[in-house]
Amino acid sequence: MDQTVSRPPEIEMTVYAGRPPLRVRLNRAAPLGWWPAAVIALVSLVDKVEFYLVAGALPLIQAEFGFSDTWGGAISTASLVASTILLLPAGYLADTGRRTGLMAAVVGSWALLTLGSGLAPTFALFFGMRVLLGGASQLYSPPAASLIADYYPPGSRARAYGFERMAYFAGTPIGVVVGGAVGQAYGWRNMFFFVVIPGVLIAALCLTLREPIRGIGDRIGKAQNASGVPGPDAGAAADEVTGAATAEAAEKPRLREVIPQMRYVLTIRPVRLVFIGLGLLFFGISGIMWWLPTFMQRFNGLEVGAAAGIAGGSGLLGIVIGTLLGSRYGDRWQGRYRAWRITLSGGSLLAGTLCFAAAIGVPFLGARIAMFALTNAFFGAAIANLTAGLADLLPAERRGVGFAVLQFTLALSGALGPLLVGAVSDVFGSLLYAFTALLVPAAISGLVVLRARSSYDTGAVRT
Repeated sequence: MDQTVSRPPEIEMTVYAGRPPLRVRLNRAAPLGWWPAAVIALVSLVDKVEFYLVAGALPLIQAEFGFSDTWGGAISTASLVASTILLLPAGYLADTGRRTGLMAAVVGSWALLTLGSGLAPTFALFFGMRVLLGGASQLYSPPAASLIADYYPPGSRARAYGFERMAYFAGTPIGVVVGGAVGQAYGWRNMFFFVVIPGVLIAALCLTLREPIRGIGDRIGKAQNASGVPGPDAGAAADEVTGAATAEAAEKPRLREVIPQMRYVLTIRPVRLVFIGLGLLFFGISGIMWWLPTFMQRFNGLEVGAAAGIAGGSGLLGIVIGTLLGSRYGDRWQGRYRAWRITLSGGSLLAGTLCFAAAIGVPFLGARIAMFALTNAFFGAAIANLTAGLADLLPAERRGVGFAVLQFTLALSGALGPLLVGAVSDVFGSLLYAFTALLVPAAISGLVVLRARSSYDTGAVRT
């Protein structure tokens, strides 16, 4: 008896410029594989681990150099402000150059600057080294975000971006834990040497990625929507991709066009509202995570290593759970409900704000840890979906500049959080008052994001 073997729907597409077409399985969430998302996630992870080593060992560094809380917050602020200077050129390069090579070069430079942080003999030199590293640290973000959008179709982007964002935010508590534990056990200088080798190895991994044709993720998504098996619409999508390399070269922006491209990105209403909402959120998150170990040390009587471990552990647990659940249900119900990713994100931001209020209001350590974990879980769920939503809204050939504008907004707003918390702490003599002030921007972020619901679906279809 003849038996027909069912084969998964496939389509032949030119995925990488200058290489033969590939057979792409349309029934897979990641037709080009999950390896690119894993590598990009590792880049984000090592970036945040290195940056937040200082937060975990901040009391130890303060004890050696003798600076105030205001200067303690200024370390983070100056580093993030420096990063904004190069973000827009990085966005231009992400839209015109080889994105995988740019990421490798950036990560390699971190390793050298990290060595300088551990060797600095004075606070002035230490501060300057952190500023230099901050200037380079965010350059990977525009090319990384652009690559994810090209590697993954819209139906799996929340998971791909969620994976990267989970690593990005998981790096914060991991950095806090490593900084506090290694700093207390072996001295704060040695904690910087701890991350140099992983940085070099991850830079090498970036070179294993191939450069996809811009917009290929969108075209795969169109083919997936057209049919479960190759048909007329899917074939049209394949024909469209075949000439994509030539079209891409014609569409690449010139450097002088970056400012008009930024203006165009900001004319998209839901994009503008998401930028504002995420900016307000990062203002609060940066202040919380930078000072949380110090807060627990002062208000719960913990040693430096224990405070860093608890703060980082609760943050990591919340980020992982929130990002995994948020990205899963963000993808699953996207398209079934009106502006689902925006609705889920706005509600999560408001819920996270309430949990943060409870965390700083309860004096008991166990309850405080649980509330901080829930705060991070809700914020992680929101960020994964908002990042995927932006990829849906931005045109493929302008995603580099679009995500550069986003990262510029996040870096600038995030730079102010640690400084404000430190300054308010010095003025009022307590970190509790400073943390309470962060409730306002966190709540507003959720309300602003929810305002994007009315125009999100239209914007996503238009682009």
